[in-house]
Amino acid sequence: MGELINVALRFALYLDLMLLFGLALFGLYGLRGAQSLRRFRRPLATTLVLGVLLSGAALLQLVLSMSGATRLAELDPALVPVLVLETDVGQSWLLRLAALLLAGVLLLFSSGWSRFTLYGLILCTATALASLAWGGHGAMSEGGQRYLHLGSDILHLLGAGAWLGALAAFALLLRRGACEGEQQAGHLLDALKGFASLGTLIVVSLSLSGVLNYLLIVGPDLATLSASTYGLLLSLKVAVFASMLVFAALNRFHLVPQLEQALHRASPQAALPALRRSMLLELAAALLIVGLVAMLGILSPAPE
Repeated sequence: MGELINVALRFALYLDLMLLFGLALFGLYGLRGAQSLRRFRRPLATTLVLGVLLSGAALLQLVLSMSGATRLAELDPALVPVLVLETDVGQSWLLRLAALLLAGVLLLFSSGWSRFTLYGLILCTATALASLAWGGHGAMSEGGQRYLHLGSDILHLLGAGAWLGALAAFALLLRRGACEGEQQAGHLLDALKGFASLGTLIVVSLSLSGVLNYLLIVGPDLATLSASTYGLLLSLKVAVFASMLVFAALNRFHLVPQLEQALHRASPQAALPALRRSMLLELAAALLIVGLVAMLGILSPAPE
């Protein structure tokens, strides 16, 4: 039961912080100005509050597991400051909390989607997401390899967050009733085109950091993939990632040009259903990958 709760908390926290960073980053290439603020202030605020709550729950679960306690009544309160102040994972938790609170201040007191607010939110949410690296396999490495592994983990997290946040933003923009007129469809097309170059960079960064992480955790031996639950889940993750690449290519090279042609004919609604379905399927694949990551982080890669 404890492991199930741990996986559920990891899934929720990873998903929340990835969405938070990805939605903030969307302001750089997606909808701009007041329109962007109106559409995404509420999702940003919601994920921000959830991020703080989930971080607190994750810390509590970590303290319980490290102390061997099964109930809150059995927990020694003196362990909490020791864990938070004297361990890497505790200090990363403090950094995450500080970053989330600062992001909350920026979001709460900003009167508009200014450049200062945007870059501040991106920096704070990126820091919060990057702090999750200290809860994975990278933190177990030693020496110079530790910094290489943590850096690779952080790059992987940021790339995944940028992609997932973009998919969530496009899903919001593609909601029925949210993209009715030509002007809204034109804004959507601009955002899709703006994501194209970033999307290529994301795929490259995820691929390179994913290969490096595998080499650092398992080594160059592919035979071990079928010898452990970790290897099987990792293989499934790679397969789902490949399906996301197919959907991304379909969107970029077929469905987005279709939307552009439909706009030229003043009938954008004809191109939206197929794009909406493709985005939702890609988003579902991304959610599955986040679930797999939540499980992989607590499994040993050693053959069983």
